[in-house]
Amino acid sequence: MRLNELFLSIQGETSSAGLPTIFVRFTGCNLRCTYCDTKYSYFEGDTITPGEVMDKIRALKCKRVCLTGGEPLIQPRAEMQQLLDLLAAEGYEVSIETDGSIDISKFKLHDKQRFIVDMKVPSSGMSDKMHLPNLQHIVAERDEVKFVVGNREDYEWCTRLIAEQGIDPKDGYQLVFSPVYREIELVDLVNWILEDQLDARFQVQLHKIVWDPDKRGV
Repeated sequence: MRLNELFLSIQGETSSAGLPTIFVRFTGCNLRCTYCDTKYSYFEGDTITPGEVMDKIRALKCKRVCLTGGEPLIQPRAEMQQLLDLLAAEGYEVSIETDGSIDISKFKLHDKQRFIVDMKVPSSGMSDKMHLPNLQHIVAERDEVKFVVGNREDYEWCTRLIAEQGIDPKDGYQLVFSPVYREIELVDLVNWILEDQLDARFQVQLHKIVWDPDKRGV
């Protein structure tokens, strides 16, 4: 597997926003979203073993880990599963941020591990790459489905997808809506959610507020 960077920060997104978290960013991505803010992870990185990743994680002395990218699930499957097994054996809380295009059913999660499935909207240019069966493999009240919204068309695409796939928050499914940075008025997205009485979490990227939006390693 190839590691782009590994650091301790606060989680800027999802239901864990604000909590101290170790970020393990892997090299490579199979998508090219228009609003991507981690393009440096496409190619930069060094080869590393799951055991060496664990050594780096242990050194930071935090029990919450986010596996991200790029796209973490394009790493060799056996090595990614080995890392998940090692993290479980030592009691880490783990979130896997995946871009919605990779079949998540091929990975075995343990207790305290969850998927954050970031479904790509039309303005990303990648919505036709989504592996929609993932939405039938997510586990309500464990995994989360995230939408990064850039305009009204994106939002309406999301609500149609939610209805078509039957991922109703009333059944315990966790939905997260986030604005594309500097592309949409925050109040617009909030108002759409409230007008539709959609039981979803609205959030902004906290790390872009705390630090310079272009700063790496945070």
